[in-house]
Amino acid sequence: GVATVLTQVVVEGDDPAFQHPTKPIGAFMSKEEAEKMAREKGWHIAEDAGRGWRQVVASPKPLAVVELTTIRALAEADNVVIACGGGGIPVIATDHHHLKGAAAVIDKDLASELLAEHLDADMLIILTAVEKVAVNFNKPNQKWLDALTPEEARTYIGEGQFAPGSMLPKVEAAVKFAESKPGRTALITLLEKARDGIDGKTGTRIAC
Repeated sequence: GVATVLTQVVVEGDDPAFQHPTKPIGAFMSKEEAEKMAREKGWHIAEDAGRGWRQVVASPKPLAVVELTTIRALAEADNVVIACGGGGIPVIATDHHHLKGAAAVIDKDLASELLAEHLDADMLIILTAVEKVAVNFNKPNQKWLDALTPEEARTYIGEGQFAPGSMLPKVEAAVKFAESKPGRTALITLLEKARDGIDGKTGTRIAC
């Protein structure tokens, strides 16, 4: 059986990310249209890679998965569970334990890591558009990486080797998962190479 669970993910209302919105959402607009929406609706706006202007929202840190118990029950009953789609629906817990929606986009890799941690998974697999993680990506001295320790990954992160919004959150999520409990491993690889990656034939493995 396969089940899709619309997933709410709790974030902090005072997360610093709300002061620095960066995630583009919604339709492309002209600069004039965007400025009008900013005036009328209080939107934050930004130019998006030369393609037009869009609304930008915060990307706060995920703290808890509201439907965790449901997801666990479905998985333990041998169902394939699709959850945390798009990073999940961001909500803020109010003083009265009600959940209030937040204008934000949660990073899907960090949300997946949180879910894997709380489901006590032994492996987190992040499938992307490249077979392995690389340093000096798209440069003459590019080097593909078969394995990384969290310490090595942090060194490369400090050097700015991984692009924000692309490979960086994937590596950060992999490091967090690998360090969350002894024996846990994260794998980053190409979607079409998932089986080979699980068998240890390709991909980049992050483990302590």
